[in-house]
Amino acid sequence: MMAVKTVVVLLGNSVPQLGWGGLSFRPSEVTKRVSFGGLPDSACCGSGAKSFENDRSSNSKPTKDEQRIANQDELHVSKRLHKDFSSFPRPLTVSDFSVNPKDDSTLRIAFMGLPGSYSEDAALKAYPNCQPVPCDEYEDTFKAVELWLADKAVLPIENSTGGSIHRNYDLLLRHRLHIVGEVQLAVNLCLLALPGIRTEQLRRVLSHPQALASSDNFLSKLCITQENVDDTAGAAQYVALEGLRDAGVVASARAAEIYGLNVLAERIQDDTDNITRYLVLARDPIIPRVDKPFKTSIVFTLDEGPGILFKALAVFALREINLTKIESRPQRKRPLRVVDDSNTGKAKYFDYLFYIDFEASMAEPRAQNALEHLQEFAPFLRVLGCYAMDTTLWRPFSPP
Repeated sequence: MMAVKTVVVLLGNSVPQLGWGGLSFRPSEVTKRVSFGGLPDSACCGSGAKSFENDRSSNSKPTKDEQRIANQDELHVSKRLHKDFSSFPRPLTVSDFSVNPKDDSTLRIAFMGLPGSYSEDAALKAYPNCQPVPCDEYEDTFKAVELWLADKAVLPIENSTGGSIHRNYDLLLRHRLHIVGEVQLAVNLCLLALPGIRTEQLRRVLSHPQALASSDNFLSKLCITQENVDDTAGAAQYVALEGLRDAGVVASARAAEIYGLNVLAERIQDDTDNITRYLVLARDPIIPRVDKPFKTSIVFTLDEGPGILFKALAVFALREINLTKIESRPQRKRPLRVVDDSNTGKAKYFDYLFYIDFEASMAEPRAQNALEHLQEFAPFLRVLGCYAMDTTLWRPFSPP
């Protein structure tokens, strides 16, 4: 009788995740059922199936032929198991968490927009030899990394003139990617048009709303209509493909080169120091260290009470931890909180999420103690990322 064996393999996949007091590792087990002997799982595990061992009395010994068949079957199982393990991704090593990888030629960086967008400029500034992966929406950049279509994503989070990009703060909480770096990009807004077109021939200008708002003083002097589009590079592509001779574009000089447009004017932004800060996101976190400056990003909620926000911020001031960013967003699932006041009756208040960046590494005891202290007031607390403050990424970008 041919022995039929069903082997259940538990694969331990250590998923690194930042905790309040440093790094903690939560094992996530994947159960894989491997069947041998040419029968389906239901035949192996159903109530009507009988194994080799059950067909024989517990006191009887197997014959030589039966023992030979069993040994061959065990060898077959071993080979199949070895083949099955080889199909899984290799385990992560410390080199996978390198802050500054030596070779970025194989890195795929997702960004929102078309080639020539400022987000692609930020990706190329962080990883000059990377393979940019354009995405239609901001959320698509998260999904590209989560589905292994890209290794990392570059996401704009705030602009020096336009302020915070609230949509992307909400996406940081909705998804489980980790912040592993940041890029600061000096924006050079340019007025583009088809070859041979002069500025006085333009009747309208197309660009992203933020780009139009940042160059409003310059555009107002031209007395032309401003039209919003989703992407600066997308506007350049549209004008080039449609051959719109009455339309200009506010975009980058690199977009003009890609789509065959002429640059009519450079640095048309109202504020010459127009800086956009981008976050670099990845599936796995950076292992924090203490040998270089680090920044940590967190999000938390607070209970209702007088001075509660002051108490929350004081946990950092008491330990001389510098805060570089504070942002609040209403909670989507519970935007209002009803409070019973003895004087005025029931009152409704907005319930907020607080995003904070501070200059300290999660490997430092003072940062660990600060977050442990914060948990006394915060019913919810999550570390979004801990990453090295690479000042080289703050320098001006030179297109490749």
